[in-house]
Amino acid sequence: GRGGDHREAHNVYGLCMARAGYEGLRAAAPGERPFVFSRSGWAGLQRYGGTWSGDVATGWPGLRASLSLVLGLGLCGVPYSGPDVGGFDGSPSPELFLRWFQLAAYLPLFRTHASLRAGRREPWEFGPEVLEHARAALLERRRLLPYFVTLAHLARRTGAPYVRPVWWNTPEDRALRDCGDAFLLGDALLVAPVLLPGAERRTVRLPRGRWYDTATGRAYEGPGKAVVEAPLGRIPVLAR
Repeated sequence: GRGGDHREAHNVYGLCMARAGYEGLRAAAPGERPFVFSRSGWAGLQRYGGTWSGDVATGWPGLRASLSLVLGLGLCGVPYSGPDVGGFDGSPSPELFLRWFQLAAYLPLFRTHASLRAGRREPWEFGPEVLEHARAALLERRRLLPYFVTLAHLARRTGAPYVRPVWWNTPEDRALRDCGDAFLLGDALLVAPVLLPGAERRTVRLPRGRWYDTATGRAYEGPGKAVVEAPLGRIPVLAR
C-alpha cells in the first residue's frame, strides 16, 4: 500500500482478524450463525463477535476487575464478553474460584480457563462442596437461557448490553454511578456478586423499584440500600 507507521494499523489489525474469522465461518457454513470471540479488537468488533478479559490476574482484585471489564466493554459497544473464571495465571482458593464461577454464570461469556502452569480449572478439582454449588450455578444459568437469548436479540437490535451498570435507567443518580460492585442483567435482574473473602452477606444499592430476592422472596424498595444474605452456595440476585 502507501506505506506508513505500524501504529496506524495496530488496532485495526485485531478488528480485521475478527472480521476474517466471521466471514470465513459464514462462507463455510452459510446456514449457521457464526460464533467468534477474539482476544483483540477495536471499535466495531461487536459486528463480528465478542471478546474476553485477557489474562486477568488470579486474586480477589482480579475478580472485581473482571466485572469492571465486562461493564466497560458493554458501555463501549461490545455486549458479549467475560473473564477467565478463577483468573489466568495463579491457583485460586476454592472460595475464590466458586465466587468467580457464580459471578460468571450471569455474564454473557461463561468459561473456565487458565494458563497450563496454573493447574486445572474444573469445578470438581476444588472439592465436593464447590462442585455442588457450581452445579447449582450452572443449573440457574441453564434456566435463564431464554432470557440470555432475549438479551442477545436486544443487543443486536438496540446496542444495549446484557450487563448494565445499576445507573442504566437513572444516570443522573450520583449514588448509583458510584456503585461498581453490582450490575443489572437486562432490566429485570440485579446481580450482586461476592467480591470479598469470607463474606456471607453484603450491602446492595438498589435502583428505583420494588426488588425481590430470588432466593428468599423478600421485597426491598429502591432507591436505597439493602443488606442481603450471600451464603457460600449462591450470590444475591434480585428481580423486579
